[in-house]
Amino acid sequence: MTTTALLDIDLPTTTAPPSSGVGKRVGPRERNVFLTATAAVMLHIADDNFLQPEPGVSAGDHLVSGLVPLGLLAIAAAGYLRVRPGARAVLAIVVGLMGMVTGFAEAGYYTVTVGPSGDDFTGLVAGFAGLALLGLAGAVLWRTRKPGPTRRRRYLRRGLLGLLGVALVAEVFAPFAGGYIATHVHTAGVPEAHLGAPYEDVTFTTSDGLEIHGWYVPSRNGAAVILPGRTKSQPHARMLVEHGYGVLLFDRRGEGASEGDPHLFAWPGARDVHAAVEFLEDQPEVDPARIGGLGLSMSGEMLLQAAAESPKLAAVVSEGAGTRSLEEKLADYSAGMVVRGFHGLVAHQASLMLFSNESTPPNLVDLMPAIAPRPVLLIWAPNSPNGEGLNPTYQRQIGPSADIWTLHDAPHVGGLKTHPEEYERRVVDFFDQALLGR
Repeated sequence: MTTTALLDIDLPTTTAPPSSGVGKRVGPRERNVFLTATAAVMLHIADDNFLQPEPGVSAGDHLVSGLVPLGLLAIAAAGYLRVRPGARAVLAIVVGLMGMVTGFAEAGYYTVTVGPSGDDFTGLVAGFAGLALLGLAGAVLWRTRKPGPTRRRRYLRRGLLGLLGVALVAEVFAPFAGGYIATHVHTAGVPEAHLGAPYEDVTFTTSDGLEIHGWYVPSRNGAAVILPGRTKSQPHARMLVEHGYGVLLFDRRGEGASEGDPHLFAWPGARDVHAAVEFLEDQPEVDPARIGGLGLSMSGEMLLQAAAESPKLAAVVSEGAGTRSLEEKLADYSAGMVVRGFHGLVAHQASLMLFSNESTPPNLVDLMPAIAPRPVLLIWAPNSPNGEGLNPTYQRQIGPSADIWTLHDAPHVGGLKTHPEEYERRVVDFFDQALLGR
């Protein structure tokens, strides 16, 4: 339905006597547009969570992420018929934005990258339903606008209300929507392998029953290194292979060929690392005491948590580890940043918990002492916008067994590209000493 058509909706006018109740009446066309579009958004949420969940995940794993939004949308649909025009417009805007995020953000991305499949079709319908709801909100506001005593006061009032709406969207809804995107959109497809040596396609299973897919280059020196992610980690894998190390690269849960729900901040990612360690322990050419890990960005966070939880990781190189939860952000950000953006941080954290069906991961700062005395090499770029500021704190918490390399002129996880020779020397020497005793 076009915006022009929406403007013809039989909405009540503001000249009706308040006592008549006409000011609250919802016309049949307006009612049908809102309820039909809201039903389309609800259908996609049900489809995504219960009817066609990600491979390896059941409907029972999505009770929170499915039932809570569906319940809120049902309340909005029931309340829409009972509130005044201004509140109806707000409901239409909120549900419309939700439809666009839940629909276009996920379904649009996968439709463009790998083609539509599964719940992408209901997602696209939900996205267009969201657009219709935004058009409906505009029509409601236009037809029920208040004349005001003067034109100047009328435009001032409408301008202030518009600015308030934009501020709420930017400061609260956008962080909340970011949590949905972070738990539904990730790397699609598997890249071509350029590992510099023959490799095997391998599969291993996590403690929560997910099949993780990856590549394995057998070790020639008895040691092996885990590299979560099969795209950005390949240059690092080639570097290690040249020095005789076995490498295990894998798609993190929810990305590429691996099962599970994606999570941009890898809250459950340590489980993938533990399963990778068990896989390497079963390889006859690998000494179980000589297993290390090299992680970039969130993969570095995964490895640090896994090393704190289990002594089986003998050494870790973490590049670009950042903050992944509200508690860690509060430890990293300045007081001014916290005061300025606390509402957004809370909205983002709540969204991540809701849509991932996961509780907040343990604070990495608190976990770091458990890694000692095993060696850790932390690489960080203080000028990166990706929030790497806790790395010096991680080093202090681990103690003497942790070393840190600060790259002031490198972008996020850009150490190998900007300093290839020094990077290779530092990382290979680190693993040679930690895993081979050289």
